[in-house]
Amino acid sequence: MTTLTHAGDTLTRNALAVLQPGFDGTTTAPDWLRRRIGEGLASVSLFGRNVRTAEQVAALTAQLRAERDDLLIAIDEESGDVTRLEVRTGSSYPGNHALGAVDDTTLTREVAADLGRRLAACGINFNWAPSADVNANPDNPVIGVRSFGADPELVARHTAAYVEGMQSSGVATSAKHFPGHGDTAIDSHHSVPVIDVDRDVLNSRDLAPFRAAIAAGTRAVMSAHVLAPALDPDNPGTLSRRILTGLLREEFGYEGLIVTDGMDMQAIAGTYGFERGCVLAIAAGADAICTGGGPSDEGTVLRLRDAFVATVRSGELPEERLADAADRVRALAGWASVSGATDRSGGAPDTGIGLVAARRALTVTRGETYAAPLTSAPYVATFSPLPNIAVGDETPWGVTAELGRRFPGTRSGTFSGDTAGAEALAAAGERRIVAVVRDAHRHGWMSAALTTLLATRPDTIVVEMGVPQSAPVGALHIATRGAARVCGEAAAEIITAS
Repeated sequence: MTTLTHAGDTLTRNALAVLQPGFDGTTTAPDWLRRRIGEGLASVSLFGRNVRTAEQVAALTAQLRAERDDLLIAIDEESGDVTRLEVRTGSSYPGNHALGAVDDTTLTREVAADLGRRLAACGINFNWAPSADVNANPDNPVIGVRSFGADPELVARHTAAYVEGMQSSGVATSAKHFPGHGDTAIDSHHSVPVIDVDRDVLNSRDLAPFRAAIAAGTRAVMSAHVLAPALDPDNPGTLSRRILTGLLREEFGYEGLIVTDGMDMQAIAGTYGFERGCVLAIAAGADAICTGGGPSDEGTVLRLRDAFVATVRSGELPEERLADAADRVRALAGWASVSGATDRSGGAPDTGIGLVAARRALTVTRGETYAAPLTSAPYVATFSPLPNIAVGDETPWGVTAELGRRFPGTRSGTFSGDTAGAEALAAAGERRIVAVVRDAHRHGWMSAALTTLLATRPDTIVVEMGVPQSAPVGALHIATRGAARVCGEAAAEIITAS
């Protein structure tokens, strides 16, 4: 579809304003993006492909703001397993599940504020975080350690603390994924999950953290591509007027920005079509369209712009709804431009609060066969599941690097599948084994690999870096509740402690 538009007209500027596009794998701003900012684009999204160093990101955001002072620059920086700013090294902060396990809202607030200062120093003023999902389903393949936990009250108080901490740094938060993505066994990156519980359960469980986020002043809420029949039997949250307008706006009284989850995800793009889904989301009550995780070129921006213009001109999308959405985006951009940090050099100081939090989140269990800490270079066997799309496969995880720093000569391997345990045993030789797993309870082959290892090598040390749902096994079992770099560092300290 091609629609003739004029770069200066109000309709076109509003159509651009509701988009939050990314751009292809460059670390400087492409000419087309700067041109579209001049024509009305009010937001830009950064992904791991755009990040090399903090100083480089600060230079990039300055380049973008040269076109528009009040530009919203968004990123998906949950910390923990989902990091874009530290995509190549692993995060300096543990994720939500670790913070929920500590259950110290002051610590959560301090961690969020520290991360916010780091984002602000890079010129980023909108974070698609925190996850306010209640991890009610232990088999959830996409939330897991991204959630503060399975207790709605705990999730609610830590969501509020996170919002308060990060926004104190001038970075807007976006509580996600409304009305809740915790009770699913399907990843909405692939298809539409269904949360088939009654309204009372949704009210007391899934919706409670979002009420807390709104009470704490969150500047944005992100929608979920999930179907909750008790709220709307026909449309997933992102495309549901009952959920976004009826529930969030009218019943909850929320006046901030509603941003969609990634519209290139198959729950939307594969079911409704990419452009069509974006139009339906704005019609339902969303204000900003998150895109760029997948399609991220100028053609994508132009197709979406033209789709909005065409549906307004045809009468399908009310022009006032598009204008209202655009105004809400600009309002958030105005808040962020006033509240944000003035020092955007990229050089926020490292306070070490992330490692402090990671240490406090550990649970250490010594088994009957525990004899002594590690004293020589081990073999690290990492049992790796397929990464979910939210986490990605670029970010290193585990304990190999940290143990290698302490014991030069440390060897390692990555294993998966039914023969993983036997392969790890053969590769380890006589070295002591450190077995690293992630959500062992969700992967039968992984649990079987641990059984194989321990039957032959009962002195094996086990590090669980996912949700510690299974009973502790091994001579020493360490639950980190996340796979951030600092979680690996905290585990290595325990493994090598005298």
